[in-house]
Amino acid sequence: MAEIKLFDIKDGVHQLASSEVLLEKELQNLIERNMEIFFGVRFLKSEYAITNGRMDSIGIDENNCPVIFEYKRSSNENVINQGLFYLDWLLDHKADFKLLVIEKLGMEAAEEIDWSVPCVICVANDFTKYDLHAVNQMQKNIKLVKYRKYGNELVLFEHLNAPSVKPIQSAESEENKKGYEQKTHLEKLSSIPAELKTIYEDICSYIESLGDDIVANQLKLYLAYKKVQNLICIEVYNKQIILRLKLNPETVELEEGFTKDMRNVGHYGTGDLQVSVRKKEDFERAKGLIERAYNEG
Repeated sequence: MAEIKLFDIKDGVHQLASSEVLLEKELQNLIERNMEIFFGVRFLKSEYAITNGRMDSIGIDENNCPVIFEYKRSSNENVINQGLFYLDWLLDHKADFKLLVIEKLGMEAAEEIDWSVPCVICVANDFTKYDLHAVNQMQKNIKLVKYRKYGNELVLFEHLNAPSVKPIQSAESEENKKGYEQKTHLEKLSSIPAELKTIYEDICSYIESLGDDIVANQLKLYLAYKKVQNLICIEVYNKQIILRLKLNPETVELEEGFTKDMRNVGHYGTGDLQVSVRKKEDFERAKGLIERAYNEG
């Protein structure tokens, strides 16, 4: 795969030499200390022991989905198969993960766990073209991230793939256990008026046209578009489409019935600015805000 070249342009131009992380635990410690900044994931535990192994790091992302981190430290280490094994184990031991979340984040966070799109992030100083082909064939939510270190002050994370996977359907949802059933995002999408569905499809097409680095992440109750972290979350209802954008509401002139500050209001998904789209004209007005969320995210 092509090597990224980084240049220092202060006081002339010279190329910065890249290197691997020298200490075995340095990379893992760096990521665990800054997991939310680097990957939008809340760190839960290091060296999480299971029946037949030990996960390097485990966390939960902003959509409340479990995330496993595996670090490739040697050329002969098959970190992808390892991560796949741990992912399957986790799906068979949901109660163990819930107990960990209760211990670290509390019961409220544990009740919000979303098992529809669990993820494995494999981090290494390099991957082969065969690694990339393999994860694309698996159709699992496995992400390959290449790192390089530049001196003592810079580290680069290059996301090599953007997996598109169908959400896992649970045999028995938490809603059913509680005695009621809440419609999923896809179920609601299938029943909205045709005109609104056309607008929804136009919104998705517009967002995806903004850049190759934006990825759709279909969650149980909403659709999230993200680079590394969520930029835009979409919910659908019979009379409107709700967009939640990663923008500071204080930087937007709020309009009643169109935009709303959600910082102190409970809601699904992420994003502090809510935009309500009921007709094509609303979508046209929203385009500038959508583009801002993409450019600033």
